[in-house]
Amino acid sequence: MGKQVALQLCPLSEYLEAQLAERCPVVRWFELDEAAQRAWLATQADSVNVVVTGGHLGCTNDLIDALPSLGLIAINGVGFDKVDVPYARGRGVAVSTTPGVLTDDVADLAVGLTIGLLRGLPAADRFVRDGRWLEEGFPLKRKMTGRRFGIVGLGHIGRATADRLAAFGPIAYHGRMPKDAPYRFEPDLHVLARDSDVLLLACAATEETRGLIDASVLEALGPEGYLVNVARGSVVDEDALAAALDRGTIAGAALDVVADEPVVPVGLIASERTVLAPHIASGTVETRKAMADLVLANVDALLAGAPLPSALK
Repeated sequence: MGKQVALQLCPLSEYLEAQLAERCPVVRWFELDEAAQRAWLATQADSVNVVVTGGHLGCTNDLIDALPSLGLIAINGVGFDKVDVPYARGRGVAVSTTPGVLTDDVADLAVGLTIGLLRGLPAADRFVRDGRWLEEGFPLKRKMTGRRFGIVGLGHIGRATADRLAAFGPIAYHGRMPKDAPYRFEPDLHVLARDSDVLLLACAATEETRGLIDASVLEALGPEGYLVNVARGSVVDEDALAAALDRGTIAGAALDVVADEPVVPVGLIASERTVLAPHIASGTVETRKAMADLVLANVDALLAGAPLPSALK
């Protein structure tokens, strides 16, 4: 096997896998056990110059070290917290993501989760399917219009979410610095939580934001407040969240992400106050194709020795 092999670390869409295979030989790394991986690296490691992976998985430093010809880690997603980017750069390895193309879908799902949470839509569906509507009325839920929304992280996704939610009620946001936006900036996260009916997380997953939503923030959000997370599971202290839901410290939570995906903490599954989704924010046919095309554009650029269209700066 010659140079320019792609190492595929996780399952990808049928379209992306087919298109990638047309460009270069592909090794489906996730289908090999550890012994097979070690054996392959012993003879073929120098042939790999592209790793294609998901944001939920990333690429370890050990694997980067094992691939002397690696030039690009192409992430099919916007999250890059599972890649040590400075380390990769130090080894001469670029890291690309798929920004922009999934913004609309993630913002749409954030709104959908919020409506589903406040109006109890998953529970209402079960109520009808279980035949309970024949015998009783569905409990009253909370109104969406007029809620106060707090956005943590006003990047592309946070801003798109805020613009959608502005039709329902007032918006405030928290981040490292104010943005050029028609919404109130709140430098104190606890104040934002206290002043919000719904706190939505759209920030990047970094060491700075790990466990950002802790017991004190949930306490500030209060017994009539709701949490919605379309960012990353690591942003939330999940033990504190499970306890807050169990005690009624907050009214409920809608989560598209958890820290150890796909393993969801038992307390979050068991709670009647949660709405859960399997990390589907970008999960539409249209957006997944757009993401795949951007991954392929980065691979094409690397193979051609051209500038990468969406490499991290």
